[in-house]
Amino acid sequence: MATTCRRVKSAAAVTLIEVVVAITVLAIAALGALGYQYYAAKQARVARAQMVATKTGQLLLEDWRSTGGSEEYDPTTLGLGFLSIFIPQYFTQGQGVGLGIPLHNEAYGITIDDVPLEIVLRWYDIETDEAAQTTLRQLAVHVKFDEANEASGSLAAYNPAIVVTSYVRRDASAG
Repeated sequence: MATTCRRVKSAAAVTLIEVVVAITVLAIAALGALGYQYYAAKQARVARAQMVATKTGQLLLEDWRSTGGSEEYDPTTLGLGFLSIFIPQYFTQGQGVGLGIPLHNEAYGITIDDVPLEIVLRWYDIETDEAAQTTLRQLAVHVKFDEANEASGSLAAYNPAIVVTSYVRRDASAG
């Protein structure tokens, strides 16, 4: 009996083109993941800054409300680091200013968690009832990121103005 030898062809080797294609696919996937992480971190920073601005506005609004919306209210006396500054031009150009008279005709600046904020407090008497001797006053706190500050420059595009508004009866407290 004759034995026949069959030659078995071994598995084909990986070609250089296949290796280049595989590396290209992996590089695109890695760049996509890195891009996603970059934008997610950026949006998380913006969200944190907006939360800081909103909470600061709420703090000032509630404290101001406790005085009955008094025209003598001054955030610099709270001991939290608020500084009196000139009203930035973008607050006087109609960007989010709404109704109201700026308190003391000035703005307040503060930096919280490396987020520089500029704040304008406004009030407006909505209605007065002479018979009941009460006045309904609208209180508004306008908060913006300090656009002149480099640290918040990228945040300014995300902050048209955060406005926190409430109402108070002028006879309801010591104001």
